[in-house]
Amino acid sequence: MVCGKSEKTLCCCEDEHYICSNCHRAQGVEKALELTMKSDSKNPITILNQGMRDVSFSPHGPEHHTLVGAALISAYANNVQEQKHETFNRIEALEELKNRSALVPGGTCGYWGVCGAAASVGQAASIIFGSTPLNEKMWKHPLKLTSNALGAIADIGGCRCCKRTGYTALLEASLYIEEELGVSFEMPKQIRCAFYKRNNECIKEQCPYYPVTMKE
Repeated sequence: MVCGKSEKTLCCCEDEHYICSNCHRAQGVEKALELTMKSDSKNPITILNQGMRDVSFSPHGPEHHTLVGAALISAYANNVQEQKHETFNRIEALEELKNRSALVPGGTCGYWGVCGAAASVGQAASIIFGSTPLNEKMWKHPLKLTSNALGAIADIGGCRCCKRTGYTALLEASLYIEEELGVSFEMPKQIRCAFYKRNNECIKEQCPYYPVTMKE
């Protein structure tokens, strides 16, 4: 234990060591919010990579459940300001995302059937679209976006990888938001993963972001 809390878990190492989701994500979430609050990038993949390069981010972990959606919100805010000359309250949106994403523990991709990266872009989309359980007009949008992300993540296959799922969720989210809201993102032509050597479960050539097999 790190914080002294006692709870049941399905996730532990071979020696039965365990860190709860709150302790696991704490430093990463604060770094994610600090980075995305001040980023001027219009590319959510760039923002995601900046966060994942920080030492507070493990190869896998629930801190990604905040960073993925935060990268989308930050890039959206920057693009809206340039393309539509409108302001989007990034500070309030990121604070709300922090609260919602804290409810998604690690391991959901295997135990809930809902990858945390897809849930994160769904949460971000619900904030962007202004969806609520009673908003008939907007209710469908985060559901559809999350569905698209989950389908694309599942189609690639493999086991856990917070990098692969984060990239895929943001690609699907950018396409959906552009189609529905007319806000386009500066997306890279190719995404090259720089983190595969840290992932013991990397699916390598099966992954579309695995750089070793990519052509220029």
